[in-house]
Amino acid sequence: MKKNHQPLTPGHSNGILSILFLGLSTLSAKAQDGLAGIEEANRQVRSYFDAGTSLMYAIGAILGLIGAVKVYQKWNAGDPDTGKVAAAWFGSCVFLVVVATVIKSFFGV
Repeated sequence: MKKNHQPLTPGHSNGILSILFLGLSTLSAKAQDGLAGIEEANRQVRSYFDAGTSLMYAIGAILGLIGAVKVYQKWNAGDPDTGKVAAAWFGSCVFLVVVATVIKSFFGV
């Protein structure tokens, strides 16, 4: 089945240009100052930072408890690699606490 395509007439192209112009003008009307947007993003990120730091401390505490239980189980079972497991769990907890503290002091929040 053959479709008939009609070429664009001058009336059609004026309508398309009008729609394009209106679309672009509404975009420029909604645009805001770039500096104001950056300042707003900075304010929002800084407002969430304390909650994120507290969350990292809580995750570190939970990992510490899980690690303590795992190390205790290995110690009671007499596994020879108990020291390595204890160092790994302790290191991960210290890492979370240090990272949260360093980031907080680095960004001055």
